[in-house]
Amino acid sequence: MTTAAEVLARCAELDRYSAHPTHLERVYLSPQHAAANAAVADWMEKAGLRTWQDAAGNQLGRREGREPGLPALLIGSHLDTVPDAGSYDGMLGVVMAVAVAERLGDRISDLPFAVEVVGFSDEEGTRFGTALMGSRAAAGTWDEDWWELRDKSGTTLYSAFREFGLDPRRVGEAARRPGELVGYLEAHIEQGPYLEAADASLGHVTTIAGARRFKLSVVGEARHAGGTPYPRRRDALVGAAEAITAIERLARASDCIATVGRIEVMPGAVNVIPGRADFSLDLRAESDQDRDAMWEAMSAEIERACAARRLEVRVVETHRAPSMRCAPWLTDAVVQGIRATGDANPMGLWSRAGHDGMAIGVVTDIAMLFVRCFDGISHHPAEAVREVDVAAGLDALEHAVLAVAKGMA
Repeated sequence: MTTAAEVLARCAELDRYSAHPTHLERVYLSPQHAAANAAVADWMEKAGLRTWQDAAGNQLGRREGREPGLPALLIGSHLDTVPDAGSYDGMLGVVMAVAVAERLGDRISDLPFAVEVVGFSDEEGTRFGTALMGSRAAAGTWDEDWWELRDKSGTTLYSAFREFGLDPRRVGEAARRPGELVGYLEAHIEQGPYLEAADASLGHVTTIAGARRFKLSVVGEARHAGGTPYPRRRDALVGAAEAITAIERLARASDCIATVGRIEVMPGAVNVIPGRADFSLDLRAESDQDRDAMWEAMSAEIERACAARRLEVRVVETHRAPSMRCAPWLTDAVVQGIRATGDANPMGLWSRAGHDGMAIGVVTDIAMLFVRCFDGISHHPAEAVREVDVAAGLDALEHAVLAVAKGMA
């Protein structure tokens, strides 16, 4: 039986499959993606699963239930990473799912569903800039416009598919029909500090945040830094700074999360007043209604501040993902699993981070198990989990699968 220590060792083994010798980066349709899939497929086979790679590069394994061909309870997470990543975001959930499939042993043959484990191929969107491509393919919501997306070297997604050995014309074969699935369970590090603050190993997710992303451009006039008096200035950077400050102030006073992660100033000379400033905005909330109301408030305040400086504001929305509520009946199974570890009152959290469940939830019910992580650190090499918490997570996930079966009996 795979232990928590072995799960952590397997996560460390996956660290070997990186595009860089000094830090972890594993992106979609890369040689490292192929190597990680092969390693996970080997662990799946050792756990008694029949394995395959689907038409979008997701790695899967399956064991039949009490009769062949039953709909499957899908368990897993993702195998790709952000640049300079930690060892557990995504990978822990995949390796835990393999371990739980092994721990279930012969009991799987008594279940009213098959058990499938998935390692999704592209949750982060690091290479082509569009997140959730692996799970979107599985959900049947692949966007044909993606084929012309290019990575930083200029390679199109279409070409990357072919180089990886996949046929772009067959990507639709990765799509799952609702009748093929019972539900989707995902274990994931919390990526936040709330479980640690509560001294709790595990929690359950109530909702995955709905997100919107924007590119905002503040446009003024580039002029000589010495020769232009303040009343004549239309400084785009100062306007952008006021906008960013307003974004933080409004978000802090609400339950929304807003982040400006990138800013670029043009022309970018030390002796020229900035004529344009482009910056990003990532806006998240527990509900789409709260998120959208916050955007309206932010947009109005940014417009007012920039108009007072005779600056133009241009906005392009680059991403929109609806919030995804976890199914009560499946969440109840996760709660039962956590209680089986000795936590009588499991903590419920809404996930500020996005997950594959946002995509796969279009075709089946979802639920998520959070595992405590050190200081809430994620998307960073300092990402860390404790063996005792992983052990509790394995027990909880195993019990959750059995609770799903009991509920269907």
